[in-house]
Amino acid sequence: MIRYFDRKKIMMTRLFGAVFGGAQAGNVKMVSPADVRQWIDAGQAVVIDVREVNEHAAERIKGAINLPLSTFEVSQLPAIPEGAKLVFHCRSGQRCGMAAAKAVGAGYSGEINRMEGGIMAWRGMGYPVE
Repeated sequence: MIRYFDRKKIMMTRLFGAVFGGAQAGNVKMVSPADVRQWIDAGQAVVIDVREVNEHAAERIKGAINLPLSTFEVSQLPAIPEGAKLVFHCRSGQRCGMAAAKAVGAGYSGEINRMEGGIMAWRGMGYPVE
């Protein structure tokens, strides 16, 4: 018989793995802010900001589309043009992992790029925000 504590530990381990481990597997990649900046400058990025509306309103990467994690649905993703990269970002890099896991879990089969360090790393590199 599995004790309550053991069940809770097993569930937390599975949840952690699905959110943080699974979101790095398969078609999900961690990319640097420098990579994202290069793709944006070349017109090859569709940037999705999964922070909440108030966070996005306070500062954002130019052209980023706000799809808050709290209401995120894969059906909301825009069409990704041929040759473009889909990039998820958040404040520090955690929520975009959750959004990526949710997208993969819902059957999204395209490549997803998670911006490492989120908008904090973007700003830390001296890149502009609006």
